[in-house]
Order: sequence, then C-alpha cells, then structure tokens
Amino acid sequence: MSSRIFPDGFIWGAATASYQIEGSPNADGKGESIWDHFAHTPGRVWNNDTGDLACDHYLRYKEDVRMMADLGLNSYRFSISWPRIFPTGGGMPYSRGLDFYRRLVDELHRNSIQPAVTLYHWDLPQALQDKGGWENRDTAHYFAEYASYLFENLDLPVSMWITLNEPWVVAVLGNAFGVHAPGQTDFNLALKVSHNLLIAHGLAVNAFRLAKRTDEKIGITLNLVPVQPLTDSEEDLAAARRSDGFMNRWFLDPIFKGSYPEDMVKIFSKSFKVPVLDEEDSAIVSSPLDFLGINNYTRVLVESTGDQDAFMGSPVNPPDADYTEMGWEVYPMGLYELLTRVHRDYGPLPLYITENGAAFEDRLMENGSVDDDRRVAYLSDYIEQCWKAIQEGVPLKGYYVWTLMDNFEWAFGYSKRFGIVYIDFETQKRYPKKSAYWYRQVIGRNGLE
Repeated sequence: MSSRIFPDGFIWGAATASYQIEGSPNADGKGESIWDHFAHTPGRVWNNDTGDLACDHYLRYKEDVRMMADLGLNSYRFSISWPRIFPTGGGMPYSRGLDFYRRLVDELHRNSIQPAVTLYHWDLPQALQDKGGWENRDTAHYFAEYASYLFENLDLPVSMWITLNEPWVVAVLGNAFGVHAPGQTDFNLALKVSHNLLIAHGLAVNAFRLAKRTDEKIGITLNLVPVQPLTDSEEDLAAARRSDGFMNRWFLDPIFKGSYPEDMVKIFSKSFKVPVLDEEDSAIVSSPLDFLGINNYTRVLVESTGDQDAFMGSPVNPPDADYTEMGWEVYPMGLYELLTRVHRDYGPLPLYITENGAAFEDRLMENGSVDDDRRVAYLSDYIEQCWKAIQEGVPLKGYYVWTLMDNFEWAFGYSKRFGIVYIDFETQKRYPKKSAYWYRQVIGRNGLE
C-alpha cells in the first residue's frame, strides 16, 4: 500500500458513550436512566452485567484524558448523561452533574483535544419512560429544554454537538425488537418513537441556533449500512431497496428532504399506523445541519423473502467472509460506497465517521500487551476507504474509532471488546492494545503508510 495522506486539519478521534463507561450511577444526584433500569432487570443483559462500574470513567476521567493525549487524539466524542443533569427529565437541573462535564471539557482543552458532545446516547431518564418515554411527544420538548440548558451553561468551547446517536437503534432495537432499553416489542410504537426522536432532534437544532454558540457546529449521528442484493434478480433488487428504506432512508429522508420515503410509507401503512410528517413537523425535522455523523461497521446483504411487502430482505452471511465477534461481516469497501452515496443523494454536507471499529477476542498477555492484529487490519482497511472517498470529492472531515476502551457493550454486557485500550474490569487498569499504538502512528502521519 502506498501512502494515504489525509487533508490538513482532518480530525482523528475516538468515541465513547456515558452509560458504557462512566459508572457512578447514583453520584451527585444522578437519576435512574432506562439503561440503569433495563440492565438491572434479570435476563435482559448477558451474564446480568450492569453499567454500575463500567470503566469508572466518572472518577478516572483525568487518567483517561492523559491516555487520549498520549495517543495523540485530535478530538474525543463522548455523550452526556441526561439524568445527571435532570434526574427526572425536567424541572430543576443538578449543577453537580453539569460540573463533571465542565471538568471533563476543561481537561480535554488542557490537553489540546477538541470535545465532540453527543446529547443523547440512549440513557433516557426513567422518570420520562414512566410517562411514556419517546412514545410521548412531550419527551421531545423535555429533550429540547435539556439541550437548551447545556447550550447556555456548558460555557467552555465544544467543537461539535450531536443531537442523537443512532435513532434507528433507539426506535427499532429498543421498541420493536426489545433487545435494548426499554425492551418494548411493538412496531407501531417503534414508528411513533422514530417520529418523536426526529422532532426532538429538530427542536434541539433550533435551540442551538438561538444559543448562538460561536464557531461551533451541530448535527446528528445515524447508523447507516450499505444494503446490497444477493443477486441481480428483480426480487432481490426490490428486497434490497426496501431494506435500505427501512434501515437508512427512514431517517435520512425526513432530515434532509422533509418527508418520509413514499415507498416505505406505502409498505408500512399496510400493517401499521405511520406517523404523519405534516408541514409544521417537516420544518422542525429538516432544520439545516452543519454536518452528518455516520456510524458504520459492516454491510447488509439480502435476498428476497418472496413477500413483496416485507420491509426487510432475508440477511445472507457469505460463507467465505471474515467476521467480527459480533458476527458482522468485515466489508471495508462498503464504507466507501456509503460515503459516496450519502454525498450524492443528501450532500453537499460535511461528513464525519463518528463510529467505526470491531470487536475481537482480545487476550491480555503477561507483559501487559494485547496483539490485536485483526483490529489493526480492520481499521486500516476501513480508513483506506475513507481516504478513497475523499479522493472522489466526498467532504469527509474526520474519523472517530469505536471505541477508546473496552466497556459495557449494551445487551452483550462485558462479553464484547471494541476498545483500542484493554480494560481489566476487576482492577480497572488500562492497557493500550497494539491497535492503540498503531492508531497513534496514523494520527502522527495524518494517514496510512
């Protein structure tokens, strides 16, 4: 491979999420989140693991920022725990919760690391869930108030604000499939949740504009996947189109075009109640953004189920492919295809890869090393596709590896390791993996060699 040097100013970062790393679930007046509640419900999470300790980042954040600085990170993407600020979702804010994030942002600036803040990475206050959660449109307004409070009171500079992380996962995995908090299994509910999430996003964007935070940007992060047909048959092509509508266009279209995709509305309406995106809601949802964040790990290869109204084709796992510990196919060129497609169909907005990475069965050696060569290969191949997309004119401005350190991997508990830093969850000692040192070299040369 010849050198793949990225444009000057390209951002190299790492990403985390509050519930996955912070621990300290009751510290400084924090309220219960839906993930606190879900994880403490027996049988919901592998091994009945919880995020009560996780990586103890709430107490060890200075050590973790020093580690980021040693790796040479330009930026750190983290999320704010809503119930740390508003324990019941609204009402009187708790300043001690905000003080933690002030200290974290200050420590990042001291180490020349740009903060990238996600407002919602899935930890809804349980008190709001008790009032209907995202099914209740009032939750969108509570979210806007929470966002406004942060815009007005987190007074240190933030390079990027992200309203929501992966609303598709929130709606579908949490409310249709039941494998994420709050554990509901109702597709009508999932459609309503998706609508109210979009409203919350738009209201937060409008609140950001009113706050007039100088030289800062706001956007949203969507989990997007290239969807491909198994064959060129008319049936498989149609199945892939519907799958793309369900997994990608259902959120992309309202945000960038102000309407739900007509083909999906037609299909969903045959069995479910589809929310109406009227003129007023459309204006809120499609409020102009400064960037789009994209989370991508794999592709989806589908074949027809024979049902022309099925909104998902039947997934196919090629037998000769390489797979991560999550069972996801390693398919780097899919990231190039995704970036060029989003730029073509929804551009010319600046793009960021806000998550990309892989879980593998990492083993800590006696000398404290972790030789995660498969992760190095994965990251190298995906980053090369980022470079290729930039050469084709895609305005990709940054890349955030998922994740900085091994953590609580949602319903998988502590059984899956995505980090470039190994965490011994018993001692809480941090061990940079081979991929961490490799990533430091990538950042230092601003590209691949």
